[in-house]
Amino acid sequence: MPTTKNRTSARTRSLRTSNTSSSRSSGQKQAKASNGKSSKSENGSANGNSQLDKLFTDSLKDIYWAEKHLTKTLPKMKKKATTAELKSAIEEHLAQTEEHVSRLERVFEICGKKAQAKKCDAMEGLTKEGDSVIEETESNTMTRDAGIIMAAQKVEHYEIATYGSLVQLAKTLGMNEAADILHQTLDEEKQADEKLTEIAEWNVNQAAAQEAGEQEEHEDDEEEEKVETEEEQ
Repeated sequence: MPTTKNRTSARTRSLRTSNTSSSRSSGQKQAKASNGKSSKSENGSANGNSQLDKLFTDSLKDIYWAEKHLTKTLPKMKKKATTAELKSAIEEHLAQTEEHVSRLERVFEICGKKAQAKKCDAMEGLTKEGDSVIEETESNTMTRDAGIIMAAQKVEHYEIATYGSLVQLAKTLGMNEAADILHQTLDEEKQADEKLTEIAEWNVNQAAAQEAGEQEEHEDDEEEEKVETEEEQ
């Protein structure tokens, strides 16, 4: 029959074996975390070199170029606008756009990336279209303002789509701080779009419609005068 001393020794050996297994398991978990496969990287992404992370970074570079390009384009649009209300809205959004550039630079920093711009073909195309609208409309007219608003809203809609996608990508990659910064810009783009809609609906579009009518009447009068002159001859 086992003595009390023998039973105590067996229990002690069992506890030692259990503690050793627990320690080994803990060490394995720490090693697994240190190799980066199950832990998040410093920028919050589950895999800093994943294809999704590269897509996110490339998209940041794209919109960074777009925002910097707009800081040069918006002053031209303001100069060509007719109404004080539209000029003011463009000036206000220019200040916001400059802040958007700074925010994107903060997002790059959070991600541990250098702020770099990659040419955005979409934004270049949209701003060129805006230039065409200005060239094809008469200065100091509501029709030109209506065209500028249309061109500006196309830009806003592109930015809304881009920032909306970036916010979701940042959340997926675990970059919650970056997502919050990008969401702030997203909200401002939506507000700018709504303000342009209000300016168009409350004033510009109706005035532009009357402008068209006045132009047609003027052309009709000129045509009648031409006919009368020909008949007299």
